[in-house]
Amino acid sequence: MIAIGEYSELTILRETSVGLFLGDDEGEDVLLPNKYCPEKFDIGDKIRVFVYLDYDERKVATNLTPKINLHEFALLEVTAVANVGAFLDWGMEKNLMVPFKEQRQKMEVGRWYIVYLDIDEQTNRLYASNRIEKRLQNNTLTVAEGDEVEVLVFQKTDIGFSVIVNNAHKGLLFKNEVFTELRVGDKVTGYVKKIREENKIDIALQPSGYINFIESTSEEVYRVLVANRGFLAVTDKSAPAMIYEKFGISKKAFKKAVGDLYKQRKITIEEGCIRVV
Repeated sequence: MIAIGEYSELTILRETSVGLFLGDDEGEDVLLPNKYCPEKFDIGDKIRVFVYLDYDERKVATNLTPKINLHEFALLEVTAVANVGAFLDWGMEKNLMVPFKEQRQKMEVGRWYIVYLDIDEQTNRLYASNRIEKRLQNNTLTVAEGDEVEVLVFQKTDIGFSVIVNNAHKGLLFKNEVFTELRVGDKVTGYVKKIREENKIDIALQPSGYINFIESTSEEVYRVLVANRGFLAVTDKSAPAMIYEKFGISKKAFKKAVGDLYKQRKITIEEGCIRVV
C-alpha cells in the first residue's frame, strides 16, 4: 500500500492527459498531476514522490517538499482559522489542519507553533497536533549517554530549553551550557549528557569532553578573579597575550569561560573589566 504522509519510490506506469500514474509493488497506483511531472521520463522509471490526500480526499503524489513528515515535529505558521480548526502552511497545496482538540491553546493567524504530524487511521486524513508532550515518551529510551542526537527546541523555560530528542523523547538543555543563540523551532545536533532518574534526559550541544573543558576553564578564570579581590582589568577585547599571561588559556577559551560565568551570574562584565558578583 502506498503510504500517506511519507516519501515513496514508485514506478511510472502510464501517461495520461492529467498526468502520470505511479504504482507500487502491490498493484496500487496514484496520480502525479502534470504540473509535478518531470520533463523527461520513460515508462518503468522509478520516481521519488510525496503522497497525501487532495481536496477530494484521494491519494495524490507531488514533487513538492513538505515542511514536515508523518510522525515528526516541525515549526509551522498558521495561515487561517475556521470553525473546524486552524490551518498550517506545510509546503503543500492543501493546508494542514489542526483540530481544536489538538490545540494546547487557541491558535492565531500569523503565529508559529511546534506541531506533530499524525494520521487518522479511520479516515486516512493527515492532521497536526500542538499537544507536544503527549507525543513524547521517556518510558523506553532509544538513546544512551554520549549519543549524538537530533534536537528540536520546543519551549523556553527558566532553567533552559525543553527539547525533542530524535522525534521521540523529551530532553532538557540547561541555559548555562548554551553558548549560542537558540530559539523555539531551531533544529540542532546535540549529545546525551546524562540520563537521570525516571529517564529524564539532559542534552548538551557539545560532546561531554568539551563541556568538561568549559567547566574547568570557567572555574580557573573564577579562581583567578577571586584571588585578585574579585576584579581584573581584562575583557574579551583584551589582547590574546594579556589573557594568556593572566589565565594561561587562549582568547577563544577565555571568551567562552566568561560567557559561562556571566550566564551563571557569577560575574559582571563592565567597561574594561570583569568583576565577581
